[in-house]
Amino acid sequence: MILSKKLIFLLFVSIALLLVPASAIRGFLDEPRNTKIAMTLDSQYFRGSIAAVHSVLKHTSCPENVYFHFVASKNSDFQELTQMVEYIFPSLSFKVYIFDEFRVKKLISSSIRRALDNPLNYARTYLAEIIEPCVERVIYLDSDVILVDDIQKLWSTSLTGARIIGAPEYCHANFRTYFTDNFWSDPKLSKVFQGKKPCYFNTGVMVMDLGKWRKGDYTVKIEKWMEIHKEKRIYELGSLPPFMLVFGGEVEGIDHRWNQHGLGGDNLVNSCRTLHPGPVSLLHWSGKGKPWVRLDQGNPCPVDLLWEPYDLYRHSPDDSLDLQQR
Repeated sequence: MILSKKLIFLLFVSIALLLVPASAIRGFLDEPRNTKIAMTLDSQYFRGSIAAVHSVLKHTSCPENVYFHFVASKNSDFQELTQMVEYIFPSLSFKVYIFDEFRVKKLISSSIRRALDNPLNYARTYLAEIIEPCVERVIYLDSDVILVDDIQKLWSTSLTGARIIGAPEYCHANFRTYFTDNFWSDPKLSKVFQGKKPCYFNTGVMVMDLGKWRKGDYTVKIEKWMEIHKEKRIYELGSLPPFMLVFGGEVEGIDHRWNQHGLGGDNLVNSCRTLHPGPVSLLHWSGKGKPWVRLDQGNPCPVDLLWEPYDLYRHSPDDSLDLQQR
């Protein structure tokens, strides 16, 4: 039997890992200087995830201090996704975790866009349970982002007091529109915001204190709101509103430069958007349109050309990186 170069490489990696003491692996995960990033992996958005990782590594001053925690669905080709990441980034420090979707599937209600109902979209709610307890802090990133700045700057964000998450807030947005009349007309439900000044925030980029999250059992708090939604239909937007119900008014505000979101249009229309005024550190194609799809269709938006340089599928002469054919 003739082994391919890829299999030989993976064999050497496996042997090397067996020789590394468990305490050393735990020490790396628990090292506070290391920037820890959590992302999801699936075949549909894999190309976007790889571009995001590429952008992080390209712009950070210490790529050797970045560790990725990837979460993949239990129903996905877990082994193949892992091997593809290893092949594309042979020096990357990472681990892929399996997310059992059964627990959240029974809580998901249909939203305004089918893609938002994917159980993997809810994995961010379960990071504190999925990732090892020694990991107390992560930056969560959606798969449709790229960074153009050093992620260590975002990692240095302080979560003051009892703050559990940090994210850019947008207080000019009409917060009421994210919830239905069923919610606002029920005083028992709407009192959750009493005495607070909640603002819209996007959950595609968050600094998360998993230690505080575990102590406060915030996964259960989010699940309770999803159960209420099942009965009363109190919002329309999938995994975002439960976060706003639990954390609205208690988010550590981060500079808007760290989430230039909405570049994929809105949730119903694949439209072109321009960048918001001001400096940019992270671009986010939230919304229906994705840059790799529009580029392949030959009809990209101007902002999609900012994503293109990080696309390893388009820029690799090696056919083995043809992600769409795997």
